[in-house]
Amino acid sequence: MGAVDNERMIVNSDRLLWCAAALVLMIILQPSDAVEEAVVGSPLVPAMFVFGDSLVDVGNNNFLRSFAKSNYYPYGIDFSGGPTGRFTNGRNMVDLLGNLLGLPYVPAFADPSTTGAKILGGVNYASAAGGILDETGQHYGERFTLSQQVLNFESTVNQLTTLLGGNLTQYLAKSIAVLVFGSNDYINNYLLPSLYPSSYTYNPQDYANLLLNRYARQIIALYSVGLRKFMLAGIGPLGCIPNQRASGQAPPGRCLDNVNQMLGPFNEGLRLMVNQFNANHTGATYVYGNVYGAIGDMLNTPATYGFNVIDSACCGLGRNQGRITCLPFNVPCSNRNQYLFWDAFHPTEAANAILAWRAFNGSPVDCYPINVQQLALI
Repeated sequence: MGAVDNERMIVNSDRLLWCAAALVLMIILQPSDAVEEAVVGSPLVPAMFVFGDSLVDVGNNNFLRSFAKSNYYPYGIDFSGGPTGRFTNGRNMVDLLGNLLGLPYVPAFADPSTTGAKILGGVNYASAAGGILDETGQHYGERFTLSQQVLNFESTVNQLTTLLGGNLTQYLAKSIAVLVFGSNDYINNYLLPSLYPSSYTYNPQDYANLLLNRYARQIIALYSVGLRKFMLAGIGPLGCIPNQRASGQAPPGRCLDNVNQMLGPFNEGLRLMVNQFNANHTGATYVYGNVYGAIGDMLNTPATYGFNVIDSACCGLGRNQGRITCLPFNVPCSNRNQYLFWDAFHPTEAANAILAWRAFNGSPVDCYPINVQQLALI
């Protein structure tokens, strides 16, 4: 893959690596419902509100007219309730992050049952194919874009006002907002020149600036409504996902370096934006999740994390099992904990567990300037 700083492996201590490995074993070897029951009742924050794309969608697209769905087997093969609309074999990163925060699974906004007291622990607005730009992913049909997800949150706040009354301000200020955006704005926009003109209109730096400016507006809107704790996840090395490896443009055994390189301006800009927001937004705290670095470490030293397959998907078709996502009743690999990628685009539960752990308990290399655990305790 493209150069990923070797410093990351130096800065991250052996303790963190072994803790991450131990967490994977602890989480993967327990049934999902057992983990949920073990943490409910001791939350570090009142609620978690999740905004994003398929990496953190928990079933919103089940209720939309969309081709981007995963509510069928073998998705959810390792989830206690079976297929739910999560784009992995078990739990995604925010499920596991919620576990670490002591929260039950945060329900999907679009689910009609997500009302009343059920919303008090938070709501998930994430939508597969959704992006920062409203046009991103439109070839998949309906999806909640970033701007729509913010509007959906505002409707939730109206319900919370009825439930909490005068306690709403403190409730929102203590809750955590997790935002996971940007991947689709590349995979399902900039890197699809036959469908979207963005790559003809913008060079990578200008496109990143466009995304960051639109992103900042919506983050400010969430701040204006009352949220004060934000975790903003960067984009992972998309040039290394099975879908991009399967394109035939990468040398054998290599990632698409040019794709990884074009993500630099976005990730670097998002980290700078965190600094600017922390300086300018009184009473709020923003952190940047270094997803690129965390997945880069898994790619560079897979054995450290228990992986022995990093270039192919556990479930899919074609070269690197990455030409297409997992189709209904495809037979996936049996050794799922040893795969970094579940399908052409998404990590396995084992990889999600490492991402959640490093966000929650990692050094400033993983989560800057503080980690999610420290954010929760503010």
